[in-house]
Amino acid sequence: MSRQRSTDHRETIVDQFSRQAIPFTRVPGHLDSIQLLIECASTTNRDTVLDVACGPGLVACEFARHCTHVTGIDITPAMIEQARKRQQELGLANLTWAVGPALPLPYADNSFSLVITRYSFHHFQEPAAALAEMIRVCTPGGRVLVADVAMVPEKAAAYDRLELMRDPSHTHALTTEEFSALFLNSGLEECSRSAYDVEIELEAQLRASFPKPGDTERLREMVTADIGINDLGITPRRIDSTVVYSVPIGVFTGRKST
Repeated sequence: MSRQRSTDHRETIVDQFSRQAIPFTRVPGHLDSIQLLIECASTTNRDTVLDVACGPGLVACEFARHCTHVTGIDITPAMIEQARKRQQELGLANLTWAVGPALPLPYADNSFSLVITRYSFHHFQEPAAALAEMIRVCTPGGRVLVADVAMVPEKAAAYDRLELMRDPSHTHALTTEEFSALFLNSGLEECSRSAYDVEIELEAQLRASFPKPGDTERLREMVTADIGINDLGITPRRIDSTVVYSVPIGVFTGRKST
């Protein structure tokens, strides 16, 4: 991958999530299932946690209630600003925030007992390298957790087209098989997988998105036209007058060898 392509992609991410920083926190569903992640990660009150691509701190702040300390890092300064505000609102003291990339992570080897990320891997151009960085900064015997969209293979291309139109910083939603292979080939031990669905209201998601001019209506048409068909892999449907859909999330965990 060229340096210029990587730089351009980072700029797209920062542009998108600077605009999404506030509306992202207001999308129903983004606070769902964090307790499941805490359980899947075998979290303890002794853990020091790194939340990679932490966004507005939704996950980091919940983990902070159960851990010794949580560090959240994100490439978008506006997201870190929202994370600090959330920490203050919740009255939590055991968090540290940093603006920085996921690849490479600006931390020494073996720095955190638990390294997590949620809803980030579909933005990474090099997911295997990103996972390797998470493993590098994890202590021997520590755990790594990735939660993200995990599509069945036959739906992945259609979902990618939809999401790339909605969010130009999207790269590829890994399939369940791709995620499983990524973890099994990573050197992590005791790998496991859980899953859940995030229910999203279409209009709420569109209000929190910043596609190219004219694409909002195209997105609305694509999702509503898929009701009863499910070519997109998100099971769109109507509940009264509201269009909702369900995004399948995979939770992949593993333990770093000692």
